[in-house]
Amino acid sequence: MDALNTALRIEPVVALTWDVAELLTRHFEMMQAQTPSESCHVMSADDLFAAGAKVFAARDDTTTLGIAAIKPLDSTHGELKSMHTRAEARSKGVGAALVQRILSEATDLGMTRISLETGSEEPFAPARRLYERYGFDYCPPFGDYVEDPLSVFMTRTL
Repeated sequence: MDALNTALRIEPVVALTWDVAELLTRHFEMMQAQTPSESCHVMSADDLFAAGAKVFAARDDTTTLGIAAIKPLDSTHGELKSMHTRAEARSKGVGAALVQRILSEATDLGMTRISLETGSEEPFAPARRLYERYGFDYCPPFGDYVEDPLSVFMTRTL
């Protein structure tokens, strides 16, 4: 196991702190820069919390390394949102730890299904591979999403 993982903590975000706001803003700006507005489904920090999402932060002793959220779609279906790992922490298990925590949280909330939308282009390939490793299968659009060549939809039962 990487030395980073031994000190990694996944904590619920109960209030929007500067470090979480910074990562959510970085994620928001990156997604807007990489995806045309009509295909970009990223949510601002305010919108994420207003939608009732539960946000989690991956931290080591000094830094917030990643974030992820679960947004309820209904009482049994949640959406994984705003997965983002700080560039310097990528490929060190942060994303995997966040996905595991989101899946655990969804189960604790009584959800039986979790879905996500991500990009279809090459920069999103590592994220798609991560989701595949955790049992997500490709699916049609869910919720309010529609078919879009720049989007990929994935889901898994819990």
